[in-house]
Amino acid sequence: MLKSTDNVSAFFYLYMTKFCVMKIYIIIILSVIGFFLSCKSQVNDTVINSQVIESDTIKIANEELEYEIIIIDGGFTSWFNTFARPRGFHSQSYLEIRNQTWVQEWNYRVNRSPEPNSIYDWLISYDSSVNYGYEVNYMLYNYLVYFQLKHKTKLGGFTPRI
Repeated sequence: MLKSTDNVSAFFYLYMTKFCVMKIYIIIILSVIGFFLSCKSQVNDTVINSQVIESDTIKIANEELEYEIIIIDGGFTSWFNTFARPRGFHSQSYLEIRNQTWVQEWNYRVNRSPEPNSIYDWLISYDSSVNYGYEVNYMLYNYLVYFQLKHKTKLGGFTPRI
């Protein structure tokens, strides 16, 4: 009887060993599949949220309403590519409120600065009653945030944040 018990124990041990090895293979296979799936979704997210600007002169236009913004500032491109929130992060109304406040202060400073080398060289024509569209408001907002952070100034009302 001892021998049959030993055989049963050996069979049980062998069966459990094969079961454990099989479990390890299944875990490894599932891990590899999970790894590939996670890599695939990260690549798709990167492509969807891509907002890279490649030129120092940026022209943003709303073709339907015939409005455009032209930004000529070498530092803005790299700042935008590094720090700007993705499109859709803020609502259009959020962007419009910030832009209205900041543009009003910007234009005030343009009008009161008699210096030819002022950082406020030109007026921004921004009418709060006009719907410029999301893209125009988005780029204007990001430029004004960049400008305030770069020049360590505050255009009033809201603190610029990235």
